[in-house]
Amino acid sequence: MKKILFAALMLLAPLTMSAQKFGHFNSTELVPLMPEYTTAQTELQTLQKQYEDDLKRMQEELQKKSDEFEKEQANLLDNVRQRRQAELQDLYQRFQQSVQDNGQAFQKAQAEKMQAISEKILAAVKQLGDAGGYVYIMDTSAGIPYISTKLSTDVTPELKKALGI
Repeated sequence: MKKILFAALMLLAPLTMSAQKFGHFNSTELVPLMPEYTTAQTELQTLQKQYEDDLKRMQEELQKKSDEFEKEQANLLDNVRQRRQAELQDLYQRFQQSVQDNGQAFQKAQAEKMQAISEKILAAVKQLGDAGGYVYIMDTSAGIPYISTKLSTDVTPELKKALGI
């Protein structure tokens, strides 16, 4: 009896496999087409320009004070020279800290904007998967080595429609 049941299951397994739907899409193709991506890129460019301008101002101030100190240092008293050197060192350290802080803030802003885009794509994929009865919908840009285009449907056009592209 067990052998007959097992044989019946083995015969039905290919039928159930063929009834399952699989889909795939390429997010690197979708993301640049999204209006949110264009907006995010514009905002990030504005933020980067702001950071660059701030750092340029700080660098110019540091250079100006350094040049003044170079010209005057021979005529300064030791305690004044030491105080001015300490001020220059402090200004340089603040500049270096600003470079680091701005880089981290930019990366955080970039990650947040891309996360929002990724979440929108994921929601569209889930909705499409539920509506279309898909078992899996895979992102081919995620490093999947092979996807059979005969057994898997490219759902990119449907995702574009769902995302308003």
